[in-house]
Amino acid sequence: MNKFALAVENLTKVYSNSKTKKHNKALNELSFEVRQGEIFGLLGPNGAGKTTFLSILGGTVIKTSGKVNVWGFDLDQNPRQVRASVGIVPQEVNLDAFFSPKKLLELQAGLYGISKENRITDLILKMVSLQDKANVYSRSLSGGMKRRLLIAKAMVHQPPILILDEPTAGVDVELRNNLWENVKALNKEGVTIILTTHYLIEAQEMCDRIAIINKGNLVALDTTEKLLERIKTKKINFKVKNIELSKNLMMKDINFKINSKNSILVTYEKNSLDFGEIVNYLNENNIEIEDISTQDGDLEDVFVQLTKH
Repeated sequence: MNKFALAVENLTKVYSNSKTKKHNKALNELSFEVRQGEIFGLLGPNGAGKTTFLSILGGTVIKTSGKVNVWGFDLDQNPRQVRASVGIVPQEVNLDAFFSPKKLLELQAGLYGISKENRITDLILKMVSLQDKANVYSRSLSGGMKRRLLIAKAMVHQPPILILDEPTAGVDVELRNNLWENVKALNKEGVTIILTTHYLIEAQEMCDRIAIINKGNLVALDTTEKLLERIKTKKINFKVKNIELSKNLMMKDINFKINSKNSILVTYEKNSLDFGEIVNYLNENNIEIEDISTQDGDLEDVFVQLTKH
């Protein structure tokens, strides 16, 4: 078995307008791999090409060129096996209000041609914590439950890869945390997760590796930790005792900003100097430090830096 759950090589999609004779390249020679068993983040601003990519995997959009291999199956040679290897959880909540979760999963399994004796409906409902709501109308479910039911629908054919497209859009914090607990549990069972989200803090906390695309191009691909290391600027807040607002503080390659008589913000390039040098400088200037807090860059800083959005 290929060690990659998904391998994309020079994937290109061009949309052509016959009237204007214009061509829009939604994906431009996109290449990356998703390893089996990882949680992989696919990030990008609106119009980056994420939806086009997911539509190609789902079989609703035909690629222009390039190769896509899913769980060892080539998209061109084995399209049905590729679709069977992927479960896609859409952004939109598209559930029949008058069907129970159990009936919805049974219907979905039937559409996939799964015989009754091979269906695992009850197990899937348990995995997404909906076993107690198995026989109630879907319209009576909360927003978070409906999201979990969408995940359950995507799993009826037991795909090894689960793609979550903006799964927590419009979901409150408590339900979002509950949803992520379910996703982590699925991942522990061996399911490979591909996640798209606009909540960058989620990607930072959930993903093993992250790809960032912009205007159809891959602009970054690395572990979450290494992406965060790309942020060079470090910020430190010093809580001090009674500093004059007009006081002039100067050190090479360091920016001092006196926010108030009790607060100084220090900004400098990481690895450019020892933090202790700043403390010594403030002590030499008779500035009494009462507390220190740091502001390291997060994934949002990386995202903005790479996509200029």
